[in-house]
Amino acid sequence: MTGVGRARRLSIDDFRHESLDEVSSTNSECLARARAGDSGFLWITAKCQSGGRGRRGRTWVSERGNLYASLLLIDPAPMEELSSLPLAVATAVHASIRAVMPHGAAPVEIKWPNDVLIGRRKTSGILMEAEKLADGRTALVIGIGINIVVRPDQGLYPVTSLADEGVSISPEEVFAHLFAEMADAISIWDQGRGIGAIVKRWRHAACGLGEKITVNLPDRSIPGIFAGIDDKGVLLLDRGTDGTMTIAAGDVFFG
Repeated sequence: MTGVGRARRLSIDDFRHESLDEVSSTNSECLARARAGDSGFLWITAKCQSGGRGRRGRTWVSERGNLYASLLLIDPAPMEELSSLPLAVATAVHASIRAVMPHGAAPVEIKWPNDVLIGRRKTSGILMEAEKLADGRTALVIGIGINIVVRPDQGLYPVTSLADEGVSISPEEVFAHLFAEMADAISIWDQGRGIGAIVKRWRHAACGLGEKITVNLPDRSIPGIFAGIDDKGVLLLDRGTDGTMTIAAGDVFFG
């Protein structure tokens, strides 16, 4: 994607995929390809990672059997529009996981902004990283980990895996769904122009609407009622007599 003015809808044919055995992290591999001049729309997957990482510098355990995938985009949108991209990514991961769940399984939902839960237990992680390249381009990497057979205890949230939920499937099969769903979601998002359609999808899959939550910020924790998201994807926290508070980034805990 090259900034502005794209005239046609993306398709899966616009994306490439390279499968590796072991890397430090698929995000780091994508950034290295970007520095070497890659044009983007490149997926890197690995069977395991020796240095996987999550948000806020947390370690992401990366044993064999799970899906570790990163997508490299170059100049995906004007900077002011990038804040809505995590919502689009979340809808793609949600659709991919929901597609492989058996009939009657626990609900697959999205916890703001982009954690996908099965029965209120986390089954995926998303880490987006951006870097300004020496040639002036901006590289954006979307890293995605999905628990398929291994369920690492991350400590912060209850966790699960697809195997725990009765799904017998390979990382390659899950990635095939993700490959197609992400192409669709990014095309609909359309450099931020399609945020309305993405927000509608996200709200349909939202977890915990109307429930008590606590949002952890770097300097404090704020309780309230999850009132949904606005038209840009910002969390709306009902604080009762204190009114509705908008939160652009934070960690959400239920109850």
